[in-house]
Amino acid sequence: MLTRPSIATGLQFPAAIVGHLPAGGGSEYLAMTPNVSPDAGAKILIRGIHLTLTDALRDALRAKAGRLLRHGPRIDRVRIELEHDTTRGRAVFVAKGHIEIGGPDLVAAVASEDAYKAADLLIDKLDRLLIRRAELFKTRRHDRASLREAAA
Repeated sequence: MLTRPSIATGLQFPAAIVGHLPAGGGSEYLAMTPNVSPDAGAKILIRGIHLTLTDALRDALRAKAGRLLRHGPRIDRVRIELEHDTTRGRAVFVAKGHIEIGGPDLVAAVASEDAYKAADLLIDKLDRLLIRRAELFKTRRHDRASLREAAA
């Protein structure tokens, strides 16, 4: 369901992100997140476990996770869970990420004493997983070509 067209661009945004758009209609949203499709907010799910996510933390997570969507349109969904774990003897934030993509999903988790640091580390780790996946596909594609040349 699309609502509220942007004044500057004429684009319509999914209802899931309309509440997060600035009052100007969305042009600022597109300017803040380059190379991200307008429905990027619908692709990023953020959840807090044993803690309440503040607006600032939620916006920071969404902005950082938007970096993952630049890898291609094949990413179906990015789920991020930030958990406050006190069972380890001290308060620890555990960030878990799950990228739903064609083929096997990518999963990562990191722990830190700071929520923002855990989020940064998680996004870096997921970014490296996506880069590694792309390199493996590229290597596999080029190896097949060399095998065909050797067989001919």
